[in-house]
Amino acid sequence: MPFSFRRRGAVRALALALSSALLAACGLIGESDDGRTLTVWLMEGSLTDGLTRDLVRDYEAQHPGVEVEVVVQQWPGIDRKVTAALRSGDGPDVIEVGNTQVAQYVQTGKVQNLTVRMMDLGSDEWLPALGASGQVDGFQYGVPFYAANRVVVYRKDLFEAAGIDSPPRTRDAWLTATAALDSPPGQQGIYLPGRNWYVLAGFVWDEGGRLADERSGRWSGALDTPQALRAMDFYRELQSHGEAPPASDEANPDQEQVFAEGRVAQLITVPGGARLITDANPDLKGKLGFFPVPGEKPGEPCAVFTGGSVLIMPDGEGLDEEAYAFVKLLSGDRWQRRIAGEMSYVPNKARLAGALDGDPGAEAMARAAEHGHTVPASPSWGTLEADNPITRYMTAVLRGEAKRPAAQRASATISRVLNGTG
Repeated sequence: MPFSFRRRGAVRALALALSSALLAACGLIGESDDGRTLTVWLMEGSLTDGLTRDLVRDYEAQHPGVEVEVVVQQWPGIDRKVTAALRSGDGPDVIEVGNTQVAQYVQTGKVQNLTVRMMDLGSDEWLPALGASGQVDGFQYGVPFYAANRVVVYRKDLFEAAGIDSPPRTRDAWLTATAALDSPPGQQGIYLPGRNWYVLAGFVWDEGGRLADERSGRWSGALDTPQALRAMDFYRELQSHGEAPPASDEANPDQEQVFAEGRVAQLITVPGGARLITDANPDLKGKLGFFPVPGEKPGEPCAVFTGGSVLIMPDGEGLDEEAYAFVKLLSGDRWQRRIAGEMSYVPNKARLAGALDGDPGAEAMARAAEHGHTVPASPSWGTLEADNPITRYMTAVLRGEAKRPAAQRASATISRVLNGTG
C-alpha cells in the first residue's frame, strides 16, 4: 500500500524523549477505497517513520476497508490543541497524550471511559504507575503506550579512580560514594540541578510520602509532611556534592553539556542523555555506565517519576471499535516488544522488559520503572507545573531558608492550584 509523507522542522533528540521539547510535524497517510478513515494523533519522537509505516500496514491488513491516517504532532502547545479537538467533537479517533495530562482532558467530558475493557487490554500486568496515570477518580481513560524514567549516568573511569568497584545499592551507600567522588578539586561527585523536582519527587515517594493528598475531591499539598521533609534533607545533601546552582534546572544550563565539558562523576537523566554527552565529548565514549537511582533497601531501586505516554479515545467520533482495535494493537505484546527494542522505551508490562536486553541504559530504566509513581490526577496539574511551587521551594531551601516554613508555603500553593482556587 503506498504512503505519502509531510515533514517540517527537526527534532532536538529522540533519545531525550520526555525530557526534551520535541519539534516538527509530519503526516503519514494510508490509502483505501471505501472512505472509512481512522485518524490517529501520535507525538513527534514516539515512533520512527519505519515503525509507523509498519504499524499502519499491520492494522490495515487486519481490518480491510479501514484506512489509517497518522498525524504526528509537536509537544509545544499540544494541550490546547487536544482540548480543542476534544471539544469540537470532530477530532481524531485515537490520541497519544503525555501521561500527566489525562485528567485535564477527561475534564472536557469527551474522553471515553475504558474501565470495562481493562482486562481485555491486559491491565493486570501494566506497570502500576503507567496504568495509574491513565486513571481519574478510579476510572480508566488512558491505555499505557510506553514509559520512560531517569537513571544515574556515571563515569566508570572516575568510579574506578575513587576505588568504587560497583554502583551503590542503597541511598546511604550512594551518598558515601558521591562524597568520595567530590574530589580532587575541580571534580564534582554529581551534577544535580537545584530545581530537579522529578528527582525530589522520587525521594518523597521512597520515604512513603506524596506530593499532594486527595480526600473527597479536595487536594492538599504534602511537602511539609515528615516524609517529604526527610526527602528534601537527602536531596540537599546529595546536591551539595556538586556545583549546580540552586536555581538551575535540567535545561538551564543544559545538564548534559555540563557533564560533557567537566569532570562530573554522575548525572540523573534519561538514558538517552548519555548519547548527547558523548556527541558533545567523543572522548567519553565507552566511559559511561548506568544504574537505577538507589533506594533505601539494598538492591531495590528508588521510587521514580514515571513519564511516558498513554492512548485515549475521544468520545463519539464514530469509529469506536476500529479505534479500540488500534489501541489494543499498539499496546499489545507484539508491538510493545518491537517498540521497546527499536526505541529503547520501557514497555507497558514488566515481563516484556527482555526486549531491552543488551541496552544497559534501558535495562536500568526498566528496573526502576517497576518502582514508578505518577503525579496527582488533578486537571490543574499542568497549571501547577507551568509555575511550579515545588521548584521555588527547592531553591529556597538550597539557599539556606528554613525548610519547614518554605515547605508549608509550597504546600499551601499546591492546595490552591490543584483545587482551582488560586
